[in-house]
Formats: sequence, structure tokens, C-alpha cells
Amino acid sequence: MQNRKNKEKVFVTGGAGYLGSVLVPALLGSGFRVTVLDSFLFDQTSLLECCSSPGFEILRGDARDERLVKEGIKGADYIIPLACLTGAPICARRPQEAKGVIVDALDVILKYRAKEQRLIYPATNSGYGLGEKGRHCTEKTPIRPVSLYGRLKHEAEEKMLAAGNSLSFRLATAFGVSPRMRLDLLVNDFTCRAVNDRFIVLFEAHFKRNFIHVRDVARAFLHGMENFAKMKGEAFNLGLSDANLNKRELCEAIKKQVPDFYISEAAIGKDPDRRDYIVSNAKLERTGFKPAVSLDKGIAELVKGLRIVRRNQYSNL
Repeated sequence: MQNRKNKEKVFVTGGAGYLGSVLVPALLGSGFRVTVLDSFLFDQTSLLECCSSPGFEILRGDARDERLVKEGIKGADYIIPLACLTGAPICARRPQEAKGVIVDALDVILKYRAKEQRLIYPATNSGYGLGEKGRHCTEKTPIRPVSLYGRLKHEAEEKMLAAGNSLSFRLATAFGVSPRMRLDLLVNDFTCRAVNDRFIVLFEAHFKRNFIHVRDVARAFLHGMENFAKMKGEAFNLGLSDANLNKRELCEAIKKQVPDFYISEAAIGKDPDRRDYIVSNAKLERTGFKPAVSLDKGIAELVKGLRIVRRNQYSNL
């Protein structure tokens, strides 16, 4: 992407989270000015490295605070609403807060956003819920979420696209190392178990989903900004096309790098996350975007990262 020479401004809510902590430095490195609004709910210090940049500003507070949103959104060319309680478990435990941060906070943005300001939204492919065996979910596949998280993110995506001058990425399950690390994401969690416990017991090991490295998510947002005119008004699945894997297959991929990882399957018991689908990412790939980090490379970096972090440090639970 061409260097923006600190001319264009990006307003990012939730910019100190798992994705934001990768995306915000990438935006600054591409020459954008960036203002982040974040509550620092998990006491993270993930954006400290950005403070040396003259184009970086921080607003500390809630993404539903109208005063702070009005301040942050002023003069922004792009708005990226990352603020979220991310994942089915935390949304199930805190449903009112989840609705507030995912849907109500977006309503505040839409209330004060000017028509010419461009919106890029991180939706989720978890809205596909239960797919049809052997059939890839495309952007035209009916949305059938099986969790509150999936329902709220789909509601927010619909509002955002209806508002115009916007585009949406339906993110696969993210993985990889981030300055605001998370170990409750599936690849990260399973790799953590392999490294620390050397064993795992799988429930409903045949359930499939798609995966994407967190750095590739950030790259996709930059790609969307570079190609906004031809991509706006659309939703795009964002995942690794060669990583539609079930849980057993994922564990076998981890085992290649942690050979003494013991994998077993429980005959009884249910996974609380009922998602089971495979996804086509062809629509986004046709715009020229290709992920750069394979599942194997991401697992290798996690194995190294888990020599640094402790299990109880990083979770959204």
C-alpha cells in the first residue's frame, strides 16, 4: 500500500484487543493516522509500542460513550469497529454487555458517522452455524447462527452494510501470536494444551471450521482500504482455503510439531460451540488477496510464543 504520509485518519474502537494490537501498528506503518478508543478491559498494554508515533492517539473509555465516539470519529476517513466481546462463551455469560458492545456501540458510530466516512467491519463466519456436509459456505449461504455471538455479529453486519459506504469481512477463527495474546481461540488453545499438557480429549472431533492468521486479518483490512471502491457494499469470507479442518485434523497438524502430543476422543459429551461448516474464500481471493501465513507456520510461532506466555494470562473468559 502506498504511504499515506499521515494524511488519512482511521478511527478504531477496540484497537487494543487481539486483532487491533496487530492492525493498529500495521496502519501506522502504512502512513495512516490512527485514533484508538478502548476500555482496556483486560488491563492489556499491547499498544505501548505505538506511542512513539506522532500519528497515534488514544481515547480511554467505552465504545458506547457518545462523547468519546464523536471525538474519535471527527475527521476520520475510515472507521473500523473492533470493540467486541469476542466468542460464544463470553457472550453467553454476559449477554447484555455483549449486545451493548457489539450492536449498541455500532449504533453510536452510525449516529455520528458522516456518509463519506468509510466503514470496514469485522463480522464472523460463525453465522453459518451448521453447514451442509461437503458444501462450502459462500457469502450467499443463509445465515443460521447457533450462538448469541453469531446472532449479534450478523445483526451488526446487516446494519453496517445497510448504512452504505461500507464492507464486511466474515472472519474465520483467528489464530497466531498477538501483543494482546489470546489462548482461548481454538488453534491457540489446542497448541497450548499440546505444549503444556501433552494431551487433549476431544468432544465431537468431527466438527469443522475455517481458520485464518491474525496477521492476515490485518492484511485483509489494509487490502480492503486499498480496494474499497470496488469492494464496498459487500461481505467477504476471510479464511485459509486449505484450512477447513475438523478438530481431529487440527490436532494432527499440531502433533507434527509437538510429536508427543496425545490425542483422544470422548465417546460421550457435547461441544458447547455447535458450529460445523466449511467455507469458501474464493470471493475475496478474486479481489487479489491471498493469505501469507499458513496454519503450519502459525502453529510453529505459537509453540515458540508459549515459551514466553503463561496459560492463565490470556483469555477472553
